[in-house]
Amino acid sequence: MAVDGGATLPSRSRDLDKLLLRPGNLVGSNFEPGTELRNDLKDYVRVLVVGAGGLGCELLKDLALSGFKNMDVIDMDRIEVTNLNRQFLFRVEDVGKPKAEVAAKRVMERICGLNIVPHFCRIEDKEIEFYSNFSIIVLGLDSIEARSYINSVACGFLEYDSDDKPLEESIKPMVDGGTEGFKGHARVIVPGMTPCFECNIWLFPPQVKFPLCTLAETPRNAAHCIEYAHLIKWDEAHPGKGFDPDDPEHMKWVYEEAVKRAELFGIPGVTYSLTQGVVKNIIPAIASTNAIISAACALETLKIVSGCSKTLTNYLTFNGVEGLHTEVTEFERGIDCLVCGPGVLIELETSVTLQKFIDLLEEHPKLFLKKSSVSHRGKSLYMQAPPVLEEMTRSNLSLPLFELMGKVPRDAVHVTGTTCKDDKKQSCLRKLRVVFKGVDGITDMDMAGGA
Repeated sequence: MAVDGGATLPSRSRDLDKLLLRPGNLVGSNFEPGTELRNDLKDYVRVLVVGAGGLGCELLKDLALSGFKNMDVIDMDRIEVTNLNRQFLFRVEDVGKPKAEVAAKRVMERICGLNIVPHFCRIEDKEIEFYSNFSIIVLGLDSIEARSYINSVACGFLEYDSDDKPLEESIKPMVDGGTEGFKGHARVIVPGMTPCFECNIWLFPPQVKFPLCTLAETPRNAAHCIEYAHLIKWDEAHPGKGFDPDDPEHMKWVYEEAVKRAELFGIPGVTYSLTQGVVKNIIPAIASTNAIISAACALETLKIVSGCSKTLTNYLTFNGVEGLHTEVTEFERGIDCLVCGPGVLIELETSVTLQKFIDLLEEHPKLFLKKSSVSHRGKSLYMQAPPVLEEMTRSNLSLPLFELMGKVPRDAVHVTGTTCKDDKKQSCLRKLRVVFKGVDGITDMDMAGGA
């Protein structure tokens, strides 16, 4: 308690203390109440917030007020005028600045004692080891692809014992939040214990696709004009040049072409923000929904790290369209999940080179990975990019993988590459269980289907 002029003021951690300083009937098995636990949250726990948009701004604020002092935030976007109605950490003078940097600065200005490190870059630009430095990862994303990538990274740290039981020290927990208008969800992902993102990917509705004949001949709304410029006109005007939705110049070009198309057919409603939403499949957001889902995510983060209460099991849905409805559903984990499961089993001869191994990944029926980079126990065996690392690791391609892995009979390797899903290329990370035949009694295995 603080004393000011004879009056006793409540401590900022008063409500937090009720959770961390006293026992209860719903606490975790390892929960030990006391000031030491509260201090450990401040001194030793490091949280990564992925996304600094509408939900990310709320998450940074809520986590900071929940006792977390060491956080990182990563976001590749810059602030736009259309963000200001719901992303409350940003001001007009911030337009054009990196979201992560401004969000970190604003929260640290309002709450003393924080250390928030911003990262203005793509999540794929960070080395895999970067993500291993955090106690927990909290997602405030509006992209299925980004969620899938972070999920694969976190699950890539997971290791199993000889009985295919997850090793507790290798588990990297995540809390995922998402909103769409007046609807939202919060879920707890404990790799190896609860369903990961890929286990329940079917929860997300398929992306709306327009017939090309409609786009080319009979557009009826603004979205048709935008997709015409994006899918048809771009390739005609830029043969051989891929469209980058994160390049402002590319997006501006599509917007201008969509406006021309709309004027030709007398269709109103084409705006730059709508162009971004259609091309990037951006989900609409409302500030109140962000606040509710962020509160749920922050509470689950606190519960996972401290053990002060049992965690959500394991998926919360919120619907505020008509009245208010919340529900918790316990989904089951996919035992054969390629991401959070023990890994795809691959049996190899000890003479197989790294290059041959990478070639095999392109043909594997459960992987179809192209342009693969391979790492083993944190060491890069081969990196496709950047060019300097590719040159440094190129000589490994001609060496046997068995030797590069230290001549162990079996172990896990992590492979990052691109794969096609719904006719769309996306980055992914997969864990592979490599077993070498004829080493320490290892015999031929049934490799039908690659499992």
